[in-house]
Amino acid sequence: MIRWVIVIFLALLLINWLSPLLQRLGFGRLPGDFRFKLFGREWFLPVTTTLLLSGVASLIARVI
Repeated sequence: MIRWVIVIFLALLLINWLSPLLQRLGFGRLPGDFRFKLFGREWFLPVTTTLLLSGVASLIARVI
């Protein structure tokens, strides 16, 4: 169980680092993507984007 929590955390961290590129592609503005300011820093939780990209990755994995 803890392994999945770590994987999800790392996926969210990776998407957060790649968010400028994803925003240019239109991701990050989907309903369910949360953006808020806390402690003077902007935080981004891409819940819907993560689900969408996970589904695309799953479809690619099935084809390969």
